[in-house]
Amino acid sequence: QVQLVESGGGLVQPGGSLKLSCVASGTSIFSIYTMGWYRQAPGKQRELVASMPYGRTANYADSVKGRFFISRENANNSVYLEMNSLKPEDTATYYCHADKIITTPTAYNDVWGQGIQVTVSS
Repeated sequence: QVQLVESGGGLVQPGGSLKLSCVASGTSIFSIYTMGWYRQAPGKQRELVASMPYGRTANYADSVKGRFFISRENANNSVYLEMNSLKPEDTATYYCHADKIITTPTAYNDVWGQGIQVTVSS
C-alpha cells in the first residue's frame, strides 16, 4: 500500500508565500511517473495547478504561471509546490497526486493525498 501525505498549508495574507510538501510513503517504491498538485475551491471543480513528469519539465495552469513553482526530489519520492504572490482566489484545498507509483511487486494508479487547506485572506 502507498499513500501521499501533504504538509505546509495554512493561512497567509495576500501577497504572501507558502510551500507545500508531499511525500509518497510505502514499501519498496521504485519510481513515480507524474506527480502534481490539484486544488478545489468550495463550489468549484477540482483543477490542475501544476504537474511534473519524471525527468521532464513542469506544466502549470495559466492562473498560477510565474507565481507557483513545482519541484521534485525523486530520491525522496517527494514533490513540492512553492506558491508566491498569493491571491484570495488561490484559496482552496490542495491535493497531491501521482498518476502511477511503481512498487515491488505491483503498481498503483491515480493516487491522491488527503488534501490540505490553503487560505489567502487578510
